[in-house]
Amino acid sequence: MGATMKLYNFFRSGTSHRLRIALNLKGIAYDYVAVDLRTEEHLGAAFRTLNPQGLVPAIVEGDLTLIQSPAIIEWLEERYPNPALLPADADERARVRALAAIVGCDIHPINNRRVLEYLKKTLGCDEAAVQAWCATWISAGFDALEALLASDKARGAFCFGAAPTLADVYLVPQVESARRFKVDLDAYPNIVAVDRACAELDAFRLAAPAVQPDA
Repeated sequence: MGATMKLYNFFRSGTSHRLRIALNLKGIAYDYVAVDLRTEEHLGAAFRTLNPQGLVPAIVEGDLTLIQSPAIIEWLEERYPNPALLPADADERARVRALAAIVGCDIHPINNRRVLEYLKKTLGCDEAAVQAWCATWISAGFDALEALLASDKARGAFCFGAAPTLADVYLVPQVESARRFKVDLDAYPNIVAVDRACAELDAFRLAAPAVQPDA
């Protein structure tokens, strides 16, 4: 085992949140290094030496630096395969990856901080317009996720099966974001039920934004 991992992250970042969940589910200890997006610390020279994109999260372990939460989570899955975040069956893995991708590819990228800052500072959108933008794309993704969860009659308490998977790792931070942007979740009973089941587990509870040291 190498040096203790350092997780460079921001408490409210959805990508940081999902990585904290994945690390916790796998029981991996890490040092929490706060990068304050509110003061644009992520755009400073010090952080850009770790990630030229200036985005959180980043993982540093010895001489190794990893960026981009999907790549980091895949690396964790390959390096620490138990407990697995993906099913053993190829067809089931594809389903779980698709659920995660609705969040990771279609919802989060157009609602992240730099997009919202561009809407406000460059396009002159007011807070109501920004909130409407976020709600539109969260709801579009959640409509599909809700339908997929409802159609899976063999599903347990989580997005797939009876234990958390990659899909839950992605979904829970997006539910947190939906609440922050005042999205009405009444139309999504299955999503809310999954979020509630996850909240019973320490891996999710200890990853929540509100309990992080920089919150």
